[in-house]
Amino acid sequence: MGSFINCVIFRLIKSEQFIKGRSKCPKCNHKLGVLDLIPVFSFIFLKGKCKYCKTRISFQYIIIEIITGLLFLLSYLYLNNIIFWLFIISILMIIFLVDLKTFIIPDKILIPTIFISLFYILLFDSDIINRLIGAGIWFLFFLIIHLISKGRWMGFGDVKLAILLGFLVSWPNILIAMFLSFFIGAIISIGLILIKNKNLKSEVPFAPFLIVGTLVTVFLGDYLINWYLSLIL
Repeated sequence: MGSFINCVIFRLIKSEQFIKGRSKCPKCNHKLGVLDLIPVFSFIFLKGKCKYCKTRISFQYIIIEIITGLLFLLSYLYLNNIIFWLFIISILMIIFLVDLKTFIIPDKILIPTIFISLFYILLFDSDIINRLIGAGIWFLFFLIIHLISKGRWMGFGDVKLAILLGFLVSWPNILIAMFLSFFIGAIISIGLILIKNKNLKSEVPFAPFLIVGTLVTVFLGDYLINWYLSLIL
């Protein structure tokens, strides 16, 4: 799935069909064989270079394959309804990279996933009310930021993404996800200002921070709440 996610990301950015068609080197366009596409191992065996034109392969491919594998493993170990979560994690990985590279969250991926998630929680989730509350709070919060800033601080794609993430993280864990998202975003943004000479007006995609904050909360939300309560009680 990590390998397929890389394919989807590349073709979405290029506005190409990702359901069918052979994988090829983005530099020389040579079609890749089966041995060129073994996740992680092909990158290692080829020493990070295309077998045909010797162009260096982006580390994105092996990183996404490893992270996807780890997230799938964590989902299997700690989450229920594994099929739903494997689907969601795959979608979030796609949104993460596409927004990081293009500052766009593709509606063709996001909108269907919102409806699939809503359908899922209405039919199979016992925590329906809290999930709807979480989605509503996050949506309204981001919508207000978007309207006040006239889209300068928060794009409308992030507002729509908040609905999906709210379905995944119910109340009150949504508060943890919100805190982590803004905290991580602030740390990374300050780092970019210091390292890359960016300024406060530089555009930074926010969806990756939202996704990281949400996934951390999905796996560790209850633990973080209990830890925090143990400090104040």
